[in-house]
Amino acid sequence: MKKLFAILVLVLAWALPSTAQDNASEEKESVDVKGIIFGHLKDSYEWHVLSTGSRDFIIDLPVILYSKVSGWHFFMSDKLEETGSYDGFRIASEGAHAGRLMEVLPDGSELKPLDLSLTKVALGIIINCTLLCIIIMCTARWYRGRGESDAAPRGFVGLMEYVIAMIVDDVIKPSVGKDYRRYAPLLLTLFFFILLSNIMGLIPIFPAGANVTGNIAVTLFLALITFFTVNVFGNREYWKEILWPDVPVFLKAPVPLLPFIEIIGIFTKPFALTVRLFANMTAGHAIILSLTCVIFITARMGPFIGTPMTVISVFFMVFMNCLELLVAYIQAYVFTMLSAVFIGLSRPEHEGKKEITNK
Repeated sequence: MKKLFAILVLVLAWALPSTAQDNASEEKESVDVKGIIFGHLKDSYEWHVLSTGSRDFIIDLPVILYSKVSGWHFFMSDKLEETGSYDGFRIASEGAHAGRLMEVLPDGSELKPLDLSLTKVALGIIINCTLLCIIIMCTARWYRGRGESDAAPRGFVGLMEYVIAMIVDDVIKPSVGKDYRRYAPLLLTLFFFILLSNIMGLIPIFPAGANVTGNIAVTLFLALITFFTVNVFGNREYWKEILWPDVPVFLKAPVPLLPFIEIIGIFTKPFALTVRLFANMTAGHAIILSLTCVIFITARMGPFIGTPMTVISVFFMVFMNCLELLVAYIQAYVFTMLSAVFIGLSRPEHEGKKEITNK
């Protein structure tokens, strides 16, 4: 239901003209719903912190481009503020590369350069990783010089110990199997990075506010980590079940029907991880921003309509933020659980080995 509502909001935002275009002759200022929603969901070359009256506080980020025609280019994003173009490059407004810098060649054609710029999402990843390292190091520091007989930690350290123990004992250990300690650091890192990024994306104040897990490139990279872990460290039994499964011969030779299906399944797993996390976080952000815009839109309709609609919008916005906090945890939990299950399936054992292990 949440995804369907978010899709309807995005479709209406594109299909209907913005409020600024409809009432340009009547009001000088209006709410650009489409710009607010897509401005938050998409990546950018600058970080808009806040606006006070007619003044905007923006963090300019470095733009690093390499073109096969003109070589390397380095400049700050404030060069693009006035016209959207600088030094032969301009931000594409439509097409597959909308919102990205394109090089305009002398004949009028456009060329996609190698873009190594520090964008808003990239800076958000650096901030989240730095904060995660600080949290983990501060938690680990508490255990320095303490033994098993000492009192259990309290406060934030106690919360971290509870969450780590829960993820290891309830998710990683039963899903991966006897080698769970080998993969626990990786899976715990994925869990806490996704959880922290989800929470930071819900906070509208800098240094939070970057839509990290709502960027499909980020979720794809996280899914590829699981993909390579599964297929690089999978044992012989895993590849035997894929390339020569224990089924009747006519299903795998001379036409490798079942192996072909199993190979496709190798690539559908990271695809499912990518889309699941991206879609859920994007939908939640779109709904919250839509409810926020309702407050400012209805405020222009007079006190009789604006007041009750504002109260309703604030109520649903608070409710959605609380729900998104739960979703932030659930999505991190589900991503970690599925990754652990996929890793466990890549390390099956013979029945004989299992019996010896149990004895």
